[in-house]
Amino acid sequence: MGQSVVLRRRLSYNTKSNRRRMVRTPGGRLVYQYLKKPKRVPKCGHCKIKLHGIKPARSIEKSRMCKRKKTVKRAYGGVLCHKCVREKIIRAFLIEEQKIVLKVMRAQKTSSKQKKAVT
Repeated sequence: MGQSVVLRRRLSYNTKSNRRRMVRTPGGRLVYQYLKKPKRVPKCGHCKIKLHGIKPARSIEKSRMCKRKKTVKRAYGGVLCHKCVREKIIRAFLIEEQKIVLKVMRAQKTSSKQKKAVT
């Protein structure tokens, strides 16, 4: 007479979330062990490389983890890598510089027009 396998969950379909392994217990029974999905290290939102200093975890595990393990202490920490943050800061700085240069150029044009009108 064959041994029966103990089923624990009602979901019988072979889905990603329903992966299982048959294990023989010390008592001699065959039972299903449900496997968890693999943990993944979050990736940079811009360049898609793995983020350093962040612990790989599933969503539920993340909710139980402390903040220190989920992010790094930097602007956009846990979202963008250090290179992309640096690039973003430099781009913003250069755009502001460009605005200032355009403002100065306009001021010079108006002052030169005024001088021509006076003479």
